[in-house]
Amino acid sequence: MNKLNSPVRNPVAVLREEFDDWAVLFNPDTAQAVGINPVGVAVWKWIDGKRSIEDLVRLIEQQYEEVPESVQQEVCSFVKDLTEGGFVGYKVEMN
Repeated sequence: MNKLNSPVRNPVAVLREEFDDWAVLFNPDTAQAVGINPVGVAVWKWIDGKRSIEDLVRLIEQQYEEVPESVQQEVCSFVKDLTEGGFVGYKVEMN
């Protein structure tokens, strides 16, 4: 598996779950906060440095009904946004 395809959460990022399963994700390093919907909360919790983007998509398809065909693109975009905000990174293995 390509580790660059397996995102890992920033350990200092804080998830604060709010009403109706929505949440606020806060990065104290940058003071940036983003609101995320219930599916985004689930994806955040599944990001562990071991699961690939494809694994995350499969989990969504297994857990939710009426998943749009664009789910792969949406997960990629979501993870990219989290990466740009410093909420997610990628492990680099040195040989």
